[in-house]
Amino acid sequence: MTMTEAKMMCMCFLLVQLSITFFVFMCCVGNGNARITSAFVRSEFPSVDIPIDHEVFAVPKGYNAPQQVHITQGDYDGKAVIISWVTTDEPGTSKVQYGTSENAYDHAAEGTTTNYTFYKYQSGYIHHCLVDGLEFDTKYYYKIGTGDSSREFWFQTPPKIDPDAPYVFGIIGDLGQTYNSLSTLEHYMQSGGQTILFVGDLSYADRYQYNDVGVRWDTWGQFIEQSAAYQPWIWSAGNHEIEYMPYMGEVVPFKSYLYRFPTPYEASKSSSPLWYAIRRASAHIIVLSSYSPFVTYTPQWLWLAEEFKRVDREKTPWLIVLMHVPIYNSNEAHFMEGESMRAAFESWFVLNKVDVVFAGHVHAYERSYRISNIHYCVSSGDPYPVPDKSAPIYLTVGDGGNQEGLAGRFRDPQPDYSAFREASYGHSTLEIKNRTHAFYHWNRNDDGKRVPTDSFVLYNQYWASNEGSWTQKKHHLGDLFGWTAPY
Repeated sequence: MTMTEAKMMCMCFLLVQLSITFFVFMCCVGNGNARITSAFVRSEFPSVDIPIDHEVFAVPKGYNAPQQVHITQGDYDGKAVIISWVTTDEPGTSKVQYGTSENAYDHAAEGTTTNYTFYKYQSGYIHHCLVDGLEFDTKYYYKIGTGDSSREFWFQTPPKIDPDAPYVFGIIGDLGQTYNSLSTLEHYMQSGGQTILFVGDLSYADRYQYNDVGVRWDTWGQFIEQSAAYQPWIWSAGNHEIEYMPYMGEVVPFKSYLYRFPTPYEASKSSSPLWYAIRRASAHIIVLSSYSPFVTYTPQWLWLAEEFKRVDREKTPWLIVLMHVPIYNSNEAHFMEGESMRAAFESWFVLNKVDVVFAGHVHAYERSYRISNIHYCVSSGDPYPVPDKSAPIYLTVGDGGNQEGLAGRFRDPQPDYSAFREASYGHSTLEIKNRTHAFYHWNRNDDGKRVPTDSFVLYNQYWASNEGSWTQKKHHLGDLFGWTAPY
């Protein structure tokens, strides 16, 4: 053997060793044995609200022009939308004209008008119009208002309910109306997301007093219009929507939120717009209310028990839960605030093999492994979360950009259940590919730039287990060498 041949053999041997080492390391990551606390420190964009005279809050020109336009799903299956807007000079018409061709509106729907007071603030005229009987997977154009002040928008209905229907959801929470909020929204709008799952804490108007509370709801409505007028935002309420302010004579919880942001709760047989469910493409989405009663025999508890019975994984394999307060959180901020809801519902999440639970509240990002703590009771059982293949992944995405700033103090050491955590602003996307897997991405707002930071392949809890381990192993190897951990 020549010297050159010997060197080549040595190099080949070293490459094989490196490959094996890399494979073992990535297997550890994929199986939940590597926990990461990011050391990234944000340096720009202070957490202050954008001034009211900023162009992002500019109202449309014209007498009684519709403003603060936003849409949400209007039924159980995605063949309807609720279109909402505000007029300020007079009630005007609540009619929506719509059709499948631009500037050709051959259908119309009539809505309703309401308004409210908050302290001495008088809201504009708030319009809500249900547009139903739509076709799946169709682009619709719609027009609201009259004359020269009318405005035109469009939206795309989802594909029909089907287990292999691909779809991209964006996930945002605790958004507010700061420059960080604007960065988050602009980055999301470049992501290809088709519908936003919003996990509570919208405008942060309750950080203001007296008439300014209502004013900041108006600015936020105008702020989100650039996205929310063109695709549904699926709403859930957070603590900043409660607005219990007795010093101002305001003691009705969720008053501003409920007047402004309707939900299709009756379509899922809910008794409250604060908790409800929808189906969209291949996903069944359950929205819970962290600040409404949920213990045994309460309306929310009874409703959720029935809603889980309605889930059909043969039609909508992806089972997603939204809530505001995370039930697994290793940040010092709001630590264990979700414990009571965990005790009430975690066993149901495991029993029904929920794929993923999205929450906000904590102004940071965190991803868990598949774990549960359902065997613990005051007299026996394992007192700590343990790995559980039937459990969901818990994702905290309360990092939209609000004025309260980031929650930068994580508990040390990092708990075994926590896979990745970072105190930065950002947004997430869940890209459903088919009935068996989806791609999840968390994108950090890196000092104003969109930076993909955490990602993984999510295997469906129902279909992945039914299709056997061979399919999972085949994808697993590809994911490992793509630096993406599967779950």
